[in-house]
Amino acid sequence: MQGLGRLLIYEGVFIAVLGVFVLAAEKFGLPLGRLPGDFAWRGKRSSVYFPFTTCLLLSAILSFLLYLLNRWRR
Repeated sequence: MQGLGRLLIYEGVFIAVLGVFVLAAEKFGLPLGRLPGDFAWRGKRSSVYFPFTTCLLLSAILSFLLYLLNRWRR
């Protein structure tokens, strides 16, 4: 059970750091969720939104951070 508790603590810290990153990105003028290539379609009674470019950008950043973490752990 101790392993599960630690995992939940690490995930909570990760989510908090991610939240700080998103807030800092908006403060520095990087409009996550409103980048060119983010698709938004609005109909009369519905709307569909998919942040394609934001997903690609966040994926690249997280991949790089995980790469650095993996190199550091060796």
